[in-house]
Amino acid sequence: MQLTWLGHSCTLLTGTKKVLIDPFTPEGSVAWTDPDLVLVTHGHYDHMGETVALMKKTVAISEIAQYLQEKGVPAEGMNIGGTITLDGITITMTPALHSSRIDDATVAGNAGVAVGFVVRMDGVCVYHAGDTALFSDMNLIGDLYHPDVALLPIGGRYTMGTSEAMMAANFVGAKTVIPIHYNTWDRIAADPVSFKTALERTTDLTVKILKPGESVGVTPGL
Repeated sequence: MQLTWLGHSCTLLTGTKKVLIDPFTPEGSVAWTDPDLVLVTHGHYDHMGETVALMKKTVAISEIAQYLQEKGVPAEGMNIGGTITLDGITITMTPALHSSRIDDATVAGNAGVAVGFVVRMDGVCVYHAGDTALFSDMNLIGDLYHPDVALLPIGGRYTMGTSEAMMAANFVGAKTVIPIHYNTWDRIAADPVSFKTALERTTDLTVKILKPGESVGVTPGL
């Protein structure tokens, strides 16, 4: 599998299928990725992004899925703790500690809660934490699913920062950690190099710092 970080929280997983998570980047459209499946962690504009414009099969929490269906998007609703398999891709919805709303002036309704995803495709397991604070049940995500890669927010203010993300990485136990949701704007400024240095100095985990558009190959047990 190839994992490409497109910036902010937007991540493309490319294997037998293409899975696009949180299709927003401040740099421009992600329509060129032409995903087979879109995953949305919550309704904030910097995560929902181009979901409606893409009009691709989308997985989201039930309340957001209903909103998307009303917009004509072929959305699959699920909820925290559930697992579904679509086109050979197994998706588990995990908790995230964060707020959620749909940034659409025409909508006044419940956007459910923010979530993360465990995605299994081609024998590789990827944990995308979404926007979240640190929570101790990340231990269970590691124990249950044994992710090969963990995508963790480090920007602080709206999510956990680097110190909390270090503990999260230990909880999850994925051998490869990729920081996300940082330096998009000044309010979520963070230093990924210091995060990498501190985590690698104190654990046997590896931090991959990707530039927007940069990819890394992922194999089981990486």
